[in-house]
Amino acid sequence: MTDISILESALLGVVEGLTEFLPVSSTAHLTIAEKALDLPIDDKGVTAFTAIIQMGAIAAVLVYFAKDIVRIVSAWVAGLHRPEVRGSFDYRFAWFVIWGSVPIGVIGFLLRDLVSGSLRNLWVVAVALIGWSAVMVLAEARATQARPEKSTTLKDALVLGFVQCIALVPGISRSGATISAGLFRGLDRVTATRLSFFLGIPALAGGGLLEGVTQSKEIASTVGWAPTAVGIVISFIVAYVSIAWLLKYVAGHTFAAFVYYRVAVGGIIVGLLWGGAITAT
Repeated sequence: MTDISILESALLGVVEGLTEFLPVSSTAHLTIAEKALDLPIDDKGVTAFTAIIQMGAIAAVLVYFAKDIVRIVSAWVAGLHRPEVRGSFDYRFAWFVIWGSVPIGVIGFLLRDLVSGSLRNLWVVAVALIGWSAVMVLAEARATQARPEKSTTLKDALVLGFVQCIALVPGISRSGATISAGLFRGLDRVTATRLSFFLGIPALAGGGLLEGVTQSKEIASTVGWAPTAVGIVISFIVAYVSIAWLLKYVAGHTFAAFVYYRVAVGGIIVGLLWGGAITAT
């Protein structure tokens, strides 16, 4: 039985909430934290726990953007039977999120065993942290930030949606990948970040719900639902603060600080692995 204490689950909840929406990869940091806690990172119960506590971060997005979500969903529902509403940006944006979520829904489901299995490896995490940092640097260098939110198109959402699939590799970061894609598309940094948040709702909720349903017995017999619930609650609180901070930060800063951090963490992991201080799994 994999034993995760309430204190450990709270710590992992902090890690999840803090890193889910920052471009540093929550999966990478959870893998590192679980390894530091001497947990078996390729254990089914642990990987299910990691996916399920994302529900707290998703709840934070839903609460933080509640007014926007109600407005967008209302426009979408109204537009289904009222043609005059279909020209509104909110109606179109709802479809952008729906279609942009299809790739991760299909590919994530097909590759779920790979993602929760052999890719849960610190060599993969380290290489992805360092490698994708170069993409983030290039995205910032090429960013025109000429396009505000109202200029978002279905093509933008589909591009970000497909790029989201790349972030199934631990260490790349879903937000880092999608925001970079948005910058390549010419979106301003805040617009790219907001679109990343909205695309993350179905992606992360779907993954968490799937794990909760398919691995419920595994959670009950290994980690336990009490520690899992604690992880969800803590991740919600921390993620809410993280979302508010990130939106203010990106309004006036590049992602350079995150790039330096990613490379430093990746380099430390490589050094520890190379020196035999830690093992990859």
